[in-house]
Amino acid sequence: MTTQLNLVYFIGIGGIGMSAIARYLNKAGVKVYGYDKTQTPLTRQLEAEGMHIHFMDEAENIPVDTDVVVYTPAVPSDLELMRAVKSRGLPLLKRSEFLNYLIQLKQTIAVAGTHGKTTISGAIAHILNHSIFGCTAFLGGIAKNYQSNLILNPQSNVVVVEADEFDYSFLKLDPTLAVITAVDADHLDIYHNHEALRDAFADFSGKIKTDGILLIKKSVIMPERLQQGVKRYTYSLEEEADFMPLNLQLHSGMFSFHLKTPKGVIRNLQPLARGRFNLENSIAAAAATWLFGVNEEEICKGINSYTGVVRRFDQRIDLPGLTYLDDYAHHPKEINACIESVKEIYPGRKITGIFQPHLFSRTRDFMDEFAKSLAALDTLLLLDIYPARELPINGITSAALLKKTNLGDKHLLSREGLLDFLKKNPIDVLLTMGAGDIDQLIVPIETLLNENYRG
Repeated sequence: MTTQLNLVYFIGIGGIGMSAIARYLNKAGVKVYGYDKTQTPLTRQLEAEGMHIHFMDEAENIPVDTDVVVYTPAVPSDLELMRAVKSRGLPLLKRSEFLNYLIQLKQTIAVAGTHGKTTISGAIAHILNHSIFGCTAFLGGIAKNYQSNLILNPQSNVVVVEADEFDYSFLKLDPTLAVITAVDADHLDIYHNHEALRDAFADFSGKIKTDGILLIKKSVIMPERLQQGVKRYTYSLEEEADFMPLNLQLHSGMFSFHLKTPKGVIRNLQPLARGRFNLENSIAAAAATWLFGVNEEEICKGINSYTGVVRRFDQRIDLPGLTYLDDYAHHPKEINACIESVKEIYPGRKITGIFQPHLFSRTRDFMDEFAKSLAALDTLLLLDIYPARELPINGITSAALLKKTNLGDKHLLSREGLLDFLKKNPIDVLLTMGAGDIDQLIVPIETLLNENYRG
C-alpha cells in the first residue's frame, strides 16, 4: 500500500505507536515529516533515520505535497496544525485508521487487553521471526532484541499489532488471530464505565475474521460476539485452561516450565523476561504462535531468546546490595503485579518505589486502588501527576494520593528533590513506575545510583 504514497505528515510523531508507523514508511522510501510537542531521545533517533520533525505548532511546516496527515487522538484538537489540515482539505486519518490501511491485505495477529499488550506482541513477533512465517510488527515499546518499536520483515505477509482500546482504536482492525489479555476498568475518560469498556472488547471479538482464532485469558469476563467459524481457546498461569504451565519452577529469579497445549506438551521453556506477569505473557505468546502453526522447536527457541521490552520490568542495575528495576506500570493492577514480582524475586529486601501517576482522570477514578497498591512498598517516593492530554481536576493531586496511602515512609517530591533524596539515602531495591515522562529520569537515576555504589 505504500507505493501509492509519496509524503506522509504525522501530528504526534514522537508517540511510541506513531513512530513505529513512521519508521515503516521511511524504510519503504516514503518521505516522512511530522510534529511533536517535545524533543525526546526517540524523536532524535527518527531525525537521525532521515525524518523531518519540528516542535513548533506552525501550519507552514506542513509540506505542500503532503498526501495524507496521520494524527494521534492524544493531541489537542485545537492545534493550529489540525485547523490548517482541515482548512486545506488534506486527507486526515487517525493512527489506527492509517495502520489498518497499511495492513489490510496482510494476515494480522492483534493483541488486545488492558495489560501486557506490548510484551506479548513483541514475544509473538520474535517467535514468528524464528519460524518459517516471519512477520512485521508495530509495537508500543522498544523490543530489546531489536532496539526498535518496528520489527520489519518485508518478505512476510504476517503482521503483529497491538490492538489499543484507547478511543476505540482496536475496532479498526480485522485480525486473523486475536489475543485478549485483560479487560480491567481503564480509560474511563473515554468509556465512562467498566461495562462500556467490556462491550467495546466484545465488539473487538466480533472483528476477528471468519474461521479465525480468539485466544483469551481464562479469567477474563466479557461478552463475546464471535463470527461464524471462529475458534476459541484459553490460556492461564493459574487456572485449568487450553494452554497452561506444567512443572513450573523458579531458580535465581528465572522461571522455567513446560507448556500444556490442546495436543500435547512443549517442553523446557525458560523465558528471559523476569516476573510472574511476564511468565503469563510468555504463555500467551507461545499459545498464539502454536495456534498460528509455529512448531514446538521454533516456539522454544523464540521464547528462550526473547529479552523483553524496554520499561517492562526492565532491570537496569543488578549489583550485590543494589537492584534497580523500571516498569511502565500505570494502573493499580499493574503496580500490584510489579511489586509482587519484586517481592517474589528479591524476598526480604527493602523496596523503594518511585511512582508518577498518569492522567488526572485515571488518578481520580482509581485513587483508592492506587493508594492500596502503593502501600505494599517499604518506601514511596511520589511525583506530581503527568497530565498528558488533560487539564487539572480540582482536588485530584499527588498530595491527595499520598495522604490516602497507608504507609509510614512516604514522600512527595519534585524531580530535583527526588534525585537529592536518592543521593542522600541508602537504596536496596529501587522500582520506578509510570507511563508519563518518568522515562526521562531513568538514566539520571541509574547514573546516580552507580556513582553512589562506587562511593
